[in-house]
Amino acid sequence: MTDGVESRPGAGSSDPAPELPTDPDVVSRTGPGRSDLDVALAVAAGGAIGGGARFALSWAWPHVGAGFPWATFAANVSGSLMLGVLMVFVADVWRPRRYARPFLGVGVLGGFTTFSTFATETDALIRQGAFGMALVYVGATVALGLCATALGMILTRKAVGVG
Repeated sequence: MTDGVESRPGAGSSDPAPELPTDPDVVSRTGPGRSDLDVALAVAAGGAIGGGARFALSWAWPHVGAGFPWATFAANVSGSLMLGVLMVFVADVWRPRRYARPFLGVGVLGGFTTFSTFATETDALIRQGAFGMALVYVGATVALGLCATALGMILTRKAVGVG
């Protein structure tokens, strides 16, 4: 950073800055200032569905005391698997759709999975002195979530014959 100007690739040279990829779900806009209220409503509708499903799962499988938070773990890992499946469809199978990722990815799966409950339950385990359980919960959620996403992508690509 020099004289308040941030350094970036291509700055100060004749090379133009590289163009970033375009989100495949966003249809070209009609111009500056266009409202994205329709997309926000799609996210909200999906969030109501996903959040409702997660609430039902946590109601049916409640977390008690210093026990392992199975409902949140199951929601986060299965949601990661579904996100891997969705990523293949959005990127490789479907033609670009304005509402696919906002409704299904951000809304439904974002509402179904939960970082806030994951963090709260981890904090509760630590406060109750269940350090080992908290460590297993964090490690297993992150590791299996990443593996589930990759597995969802691999299996979906094989199933639909892409990539």
